[in-house]
Amino acid sequence: MVARAIDEPHRAASQLELLFDLTFVIAVAAITAQFAHGIADGHGLAGLVPFLQVFFAIWWAWMNFTWFASSYDTDDVAYRLLTLVQMAGVLVLAAGVPAAADHSDYGIVTLGYVIMRSGLVVQWLRAGREDPAGRRTALRYAAGITIAQLGWVLRYFLVDTGVLPASFGLPLFLCLVVLELAVPRWAERVRTTNWHPHHIAERYGLFTIIVLGESVLAASRGVEGALEADRIGGPFVVIAVCSLVLLFALWWLYFLIEAGEALHARRDRSYLWGYGHYGIFAALAALGAGLEVAVEQTGHAVAASPVALGYAVAIPAGAYLALLWAGHALIAPEPVIRPAAVLGCVAVILSVPLAASRIGLAAVVAAITASCVLLLAVTIMTAAHGQGRPR
Repeated sequence: MVARAIDEPHRAASQLELLFDLTFVIAVAAITAQFAHGIADGHGLAGLVPFLQVFFAIWWAWMNFTWFASSYDTDDVAYRLLTLVQMAGVLVLAAGVPAAADHSDYGIVTLGYVIMRSGLVVQWLRAGREDPAGRRTALRYAAGITIAQLGWVLRYFLVDTGVLPASFGLPLFLCLVVLELAVPRWAERVRTTNWHPHHIAERYGLFTIIVLGESVLAASRGVEGALEADRIGGPFVVIAVCSLVLLFALWWLYFLIEAGEALHARRDRSYLWGYGHYGIFAALAALGAGLEVAVEQTGHAVAASPVALGYAVAIPAGAYLALLWAGHALIAPEPVIRPAAVLGCVAVILSVPLAASRIGLAAVVAAITASCVLLLAVTIMTAAHGQGRPR
């Protein structure tokens, strides 16, 4: 196991990585469905923190594997078996999502997370043994991840078993998140890993498509719920069509730049760009939950008010646009999406739900969709005027 070249030609995601991603499809689907149930029951705010906590575990495990694979993917027997261990951990975590969301019981989620991360620790130890040049970095990664996992287990036994009050749960979680985020920076101070910019860009793009796919799946669950109620009318058609158009516009906005070339030119900004995707991915997943309930409520009544349902769509969409603009601005040599256009679009999106009680939820979703489509059109026209090659 030696570091792969950072300029390796035609580097693309492997079949094993694509299989690995399938387990995250299940995990993201589980947390999105639970969040949608909370929104429908009128407990969207109460379910937000568990949603963000579990989604962090999903995203962080995926991200760590992705960057390791970009540097050390040997695709031999040992590598494949250790990847299988991590995949098993993802499935265990997904199985624990309902308990975490409904009862704040993070036991199964913690177990799945530890299984995932244990497989990665062994990968780093192997890299430290077989790659002398990167040994210190690899051993730092292994030590840092191990310490973090001990922290997660300790948090579970202190908080979830009642040794400490439940109010300590969130502060301890945030402290451990800071520790997790600090491990890569600390490990790579001695020597940076050989991650491939085009490979990383492709992997992030693939995960974006996965989360968008989960949003489509969530919206389709809402359609099923409305169809079962046999109450198909104009609002149902408007929200269902707008959901698909909205997700298509958000997909298009994400892929406006060649992230691989941009990361190659600005490798020093990779941490901010990579970490910022937590918000992008979480916003897309939350948007899927909001769209699911928005479609479903056309068939039967839900506990949440129209204003709350409007914001369940508007807040994730606005957060996605703002974070996407920031991510593009970090690595793109020139602004892709104009700041004024993003600010105006987000302002409209966040204002429209206030009128949900008067104009109806379907009109709110249509206005949010129209705002995003208009932003996309303005961006494409601006690119065509400035460069002659809109994408």
